[in-house]
Amino acid sequence: MNIHEYQAKAILGSYGIPVPHGRTVASVRQAEGAVKKLGFPCVVKAQIHSGGRGKAGGILVVQNLHELRNAVRGLLGNRLATVQTGPEGLPVNIVLIEEALETGGEFYFSITLDRTVSRYCLLVSPAGGMNIEEVTKTRPGDIHTLHVDPFTGLRSYHARGLALKLGLRGVQVDAFVKLAGNLWKLFLEKDCSLVEVNPLVVTGAGSLVAMDCKINFDDNALFRHPEYEDIADLAQMDPLEVKARKFDIAYIKLTGNIGCMVNGAGLAMATLDVLKEYGGEPANFLDVGGSANREKVAEAFRIILDDGSAKGVFVNIFGGIMRCDIIAQGILDAAGANCSMPIVVRMDGSRIEEGRHLLLKSGLDIVSADSLAEGANMIVKKIRNLGVR
Repeated sequence: MNIHEYQAKAILGSYGIPVPHGRTVASVRQAEGAVKKLGFPCVVKAQIHSGGRGKAGGILVVQNLHELRNAVRGLLGNRLATVQTGPEGLPVNIVLIEEALETGGEFYFSITLDRTVSRYCLLVSPAGGMNIEEVTKTRPGDIHTLHVDPFTGLRSYHARGLALKLGLRGVQVDAFVKLAGNLWKLFLEKDCSLVEVNPLVVTGAGSLVAMDCKINFDDNALFRHPEYEDIADLAQMDPLEVKARKFDIAYIKLTGNIGCMVNGAGLAMATLDVLKEYGGEPANFLDVGGSANREKVAEAFRIILDDGSAKGVFVNIFGGIMRCDIIAQGILDAAGANCSMPIVVRMDGSRIEEGRHLLLKSGLDIVSADSLAEGANMIVKKIRNLGVR
């Protein structure tokens, strides 16, 4: 789950991590009121769930009231496209106005999970800012990584070593140790999958301040944090993902043309892999869950049908708790009598023959497959026969 920068900074502030003074606004008049306290120059920052805002014109330094008004008008109510959003962009409904600080150095600092070693890791770099992605490619030696032992956690000497690699000295080292410890505590207590401060700056006065922050929460831990629902911005999400959330369906929009409905995250990932092996391009990741009923299956299938990029559907479900005839009924409920999209269904498990019989007599363009590989090959060929590449 993503949140906005201003929300992330509010969390940082609650953990004693210094952030710039700022106010969120939703109109030019509110922006004018904000600068009466912040003064000029100040920074105008579009609030969307995406990085790369600076290069896309979403972060602007303004020197006077005229520039402020133009900047806010140019952002609010429009869509901002970055390298992460794609050409369609995301809507800007809120703008953050912040004080402009004189800085003496920009650093990168993040905490995330390294799945290759199953440990949390800290990443730091003395070359923070908008070009951090290029640094990882052109100057990998400037990226320093620390994997944290889950039994010991982050210790002061760990953070001190990272501070020295960043070139910090004296009281700045102590400030970094404190900041790193607070970020580590935040990361664990808030069940984050990512906390990224970029840039972390040294101000003209020598203090460390988090100038920008990105926080992602672990979706699997949301049940422990019902308060997160209050800060979710559904306008930043794909409408189909919003619809899926209402029915507790795990759905992620992808860029291909084969809609996928699977039960179980592991099976879903395997399904996407096999489709790719046969030359197909999945249009989505969709896990309907292991105990879905007829209504939930129907809603999941409707989500796929509502995706205009899906030209065919591949259903790959093992009917354990879910019976195959219930799966078939849910598919037919959603498809109706006028669905012309090719559908390949690979089902296995309880009442499989009854399920296949229901699909066979439906009159729709539905074929059954005996295996994952066979089903993936069939749907890819059907899509190609339509002339879709």
